[in-house]
Amino acid sequence: MQTYILLLRGVMPTGKNKVPMATLRQILTDAGYEDVRTWIQSGNVVVSTKDDAKTLSQHVRKLIQKQIGADIAVVVKTPKEIDFVLKQMPFKGDCDPARVFYTLFNGAPQQSLIEQIRDLDYGDEKLYVTPQAAYLYIPGSAARSKLSNNYIEKKLRITATTRNYNTLSKLLAMSAE
Repeated sequence: MQTYILLLRGVMPTGKNKVPMATLRQILTDAGYEDVRTWIQSGNVVVSTKDDAKTLSQHVRKLIQKQIGADIAVVVKTPKEIDFVLKQMPFKGDCDPARVFYTLFNGAPQQSLIEQIRDLDYGDEKLYVTPQAAYLYIPGSAARSKLSNNYIEKKLRITATTRNYNTLSKLLAMSAE
């Protein structure tokens, strides 16, 4: 059995992308996943399964679509992968860690696309992209930032989802329980 952290893209507490976490836990448990746990209402799940990450991502997306009615991308990572991303955070010392956001991908973006957005000017904001994640430093309001999840997806031509340090750390701790 492998423990995975599932990050559902674009889940909101209300509206078209509403995914009730209690319902999701039951759906995943009924589908045979073990140790199903969720964190807050924004689509963070820890499960254990024999499936590989790609199969898990596709299956959970289909389950949510069929049983809840929302078509939501599911980014799947191992605890080791999340730990690696957190430890590789490039903005040390001069940035408030509470203003750093982690955008995670299911697959690696093309290097040429990474290079294209890496060289752009983001003013006071900073962007650093690796094959595993994009690191966004947004000192002001994230709502007004150019560096959004949608921007990263569009420029890198991938599906991605963004979380903060506290959420990823909590999921990592949950995966170790």
